[in-house]
Amino acid sequence: VGGSINIVTNTTDVKAGGGISYAVGNDGFNKIAFNVSTGLQKGWAISILGAKSWGNGYIQGTEFESYSYFGNVSKQINDKHMISLTVLGAPQWHNQRSDNLLISEWQKHDNKYKYNPAYGFGLNGQRKVAGFNKFHKPQISLNHYWNINEKSSLSTAFYVSIGRGGGYRGQGISPYKNSWYATALDGTLNTQFRAADGTFDYAAIYELNMNSENGSQMAMSNNLNNHEWYGLLSTYTTQLGKYFNLYGGLDIRYYKGTHKAKLVDLYGGEYYVDSESRKDIKAVNNYKAADPNWKNEKLKVGDVVFRDYDGFVAQEGVFGQIEFNRNALATFVAGSVSNTMYWRYDRFYYDKDHAKSDKANFWSGTIKGGANYNIDGRNNVFANIGYISRAPFFEYAVFLNKENSNELNKDAVNEKIFSVELGYGFRSPAFTANLNVYRTAWMDKSMGTSVTFKDSDERGRINMTGVDALHQGVELEVMLKPLRNLELTGMLSLADWRWNSNATGYLFNDQGQPLDANGKVTELKGEEHARVNVDLKDVKVGNSAQTTFAFGANYQVLKGLRIGADYTHWARNYAKFKLQGSDLASRLGETVKYATPWKIPAAGSMDVNMSYRFPFGKLWGTISANVNNVLDQEYITDAEDGATHDWTTAQVYYGFGRTYSVRFKITF
Repeated sequence: VGGSINIVTNTTDVKAGGGISYAVGNDGFNKIAFNVSTGLQKGWAISILGAKSWGNGYIQGTEFESYSYFGNVSKQINDKHMISLTVLGAPQWHNQRSDNLLISEWQKHDNKYKYNPAYGFGLNGQRKVAGFNKFHKPQISLNHYWNINEKSSLSTAFYVSIGRGGGYRGQGISPYKNSWYATALDGTLNTQFRAADGTFDYAAIYELNMNSENGSQMAMSNNLNNHEWYGLLSTYTTQLGKYFNLYGGLDIRYYKGTHKAKLVDLYGGEYYVDSESRKDIKAVNNYKAADPNWKNEKLKVGDVVFRDYDGFVAQEGVFGQIEFNRNALATFVAGSVSNTMYWRYDRFYYDKDHAKSDKANFWSGTIKGGANYNIDGRNNVFANIGYISRAPFFEYAVFLNKENSNELNKDAVNEKIFSVELGYGFRSPAFTANLNVYRTAWMDKSMGTSVTFKDSDERGRINMTGVDALHQGVELEVMLKPLRNLELTGMLSLADWRWNSNATGYLFNDQGQPLDANGKVTELKGEEHARVNVDLKDVKVGNSAQTTFAFGANYQVLKGLRIGADYTHWARNYAKFKLQGSDLASRLGETVKYATPWKIPAAGSMDVNMSYRFPFGKLWGTISANVNNVLDQEYITDAEDGATHDWTTAQVYYGFGRTYSVRFKITF
């Protein structure tokens, strides 16, 4: 909880060598990869790796292509100083499925759980999917390592990440505002643009627009999400006396995200009028709104619709940790303090004089402590405790609506987390076990949840604050080696995760416009802007199995040849709660009690694998294969609760059936 990932890229310790591999799998999956390292030579070390993956995707119409790369150059200047430059990234594009359906609806289609409701064909038979995503987020870091003396060192890293990309989003004017959704509000198939074979009828949209005298009724935009992220992290380490180690440092970050939507396809129309976004803009915020010609401007491909703003986050903080290690006892105490500042700059809903919002500052901090005691050479006990106060998120909390408003949420407060963990470990050559018991209280979380409206085509959400949750449970991991060449593993997790408070929030539609209790657009924070109070006490946390067990076996048949199998079982998995607008409308001003969501049926899946390493001339070759869900088990992975809190109204996604991959690798 509240941790971070530290990626070590010190290539001076890597041996000279490399490898190249090629893999194939189900549904046209292909992957080629290579890696090469020079090792440390005359104070220099270089490592490079790269890969390309492509395929059709398991789900209908989810083709993809991705690349990954990593490069590091390190220079050992002398015994005290080393510098290291690292570049890594993973550019990709993929088509996606984002529409869940009722269980009964999935059964109607020939390819069942591979079915993609948004997959279809254009006017001339070209394959199309509305959900297209493309992104590249390279990161560059420059590190300096300084061994000050035998007891002290300083590590400093400056990093930058510049991300470019976005995803497609359908735009439409009334009554086609929500026609891009392939699923209706109740989880049935949206048949407004549906061909006889069940595919989405993109050709009908072309025909609609070409026959329109008022431009495109529906169009496609690319919602760009570009970012620039800069940071400095410096850590000082020193040994104090014989038993103490001290760590301290500085963490500074600056983030700017640019979010805009540009028209990319008019679908046969001559222009598009963004009336749905511009009609409610007030002249007091943007002087252009006083001009009817601006609100009804004829837009072309490349013009901006819906949104155009920058989100800013600036954070600076300090951290420290002291460790005590003596004989069988190891303890630590750590803490941090930071300030996070948010603001936004809007070029769409505001003119230049009003574009910049006020700034919101949130001080936060952490305090953690832990201890481990080795009872003897095989047994140990440990305990950890921590309290975290962190700044609320830009979305759902700091701003009432991040997409189109500079209005700050005056009720936004830090999220708090209090966690306690106790554990026991046992280690021997033939048997290893780790047992831990945890209790984590989440307080004042911010989140969004969806809302449906009975008599409106709006798809709403509530930006909720004051959400508390309690996560507690017990976890066990074991490893047994009954034979020299056989390893058996197992795990068990028994959890009790519940929402634990009354939460409040305002209603917005899918474009971020404020809604009244009936799903109609209204004034932000006006008298009609619906504010909801929901009692979530004891409601189960959804889409996280609260009973999980697994066991596996790995056997070395002969030198270089290994086979293995793993089985995982999920149970007590509940649907994510979803509020019904019809209930909220009739009980506005009251506290709405939410019932327990539908419990997803328990299920399990087995995976098998093998690998064989053998001489390949003067090199080494390895053949490996994996078959996931080898028994082709049908199971539900995610669900959204329905009006009756049972399987008949839940909207679900099914897990993948049997999939496989085979890889051949040569190392040198």
